[in-house]
Amino acid sequence: MGAPLTLPRHKLSIDDFHQMGRAGILREGSRVELIDGELIDMAPIGSLHASVVSTLSMFFARQVGELAIVSTQNPVSLPPDNEPQPDVALLKPCTDRYREALPTAADVLLVIEVADTTVEYDRQIKLPLYARHSIPEVWLIDLKSGTFEMYREPTPKGYRKLLTPDRGETITPAQVNKVRLPLSEIWPE
Repeated sequence: MGAPLTLPRHKLSIDDFHQMGRAGILREGSRVELIDGELIDMAPIGSLHASVVSTLSMFFARQVGELAIVSTQNPVSLPPDNEPQPDVALLKPCTDRYREALPTAADVLLVIEVADTTVEYDRQIKLPLYARHSIPEVWLIDLKSGTFEMYREPTPKGYRKLLTPDRGETITPAQVNKVRLPLSEIWPE
């Protein structure tokens, strides 16, 4: 047998993706995101994942005040063919709260991905995507291993800096340095 057959694929743009939604092909509750022009099914959300995302959202909503908008499991537009839905994003303040257009990479201060079953997908696909679009900071919370990773200093090839704080530490987002998150909020003892 020869090499596996590679068939051409039709890549979707963000406009194509939105048209599919307007046409009813993708329902409002569809759990898909557009990554590199392809529709990717998102993993089901388990109770631990939901609890950590809710905890982070509530924590940041209390802490950031007017410094940022807390966006939970909402899309970020990364043209021409990406629209990921990070678990939590801190966005620059905007008077219309992004009512007229989705936030773009330039609006993002911090992205947080909470991974239960998707840690390799997040590391290999989403982190490089965020870095290529110059998202300044990404936190990856691996629920299975109980680890926390902070990625900073994006380049087209990935993030230059990786920090791995201990569970007992208090951390601060680089772009919203008035916020202090004790990691015990995520992993209560």
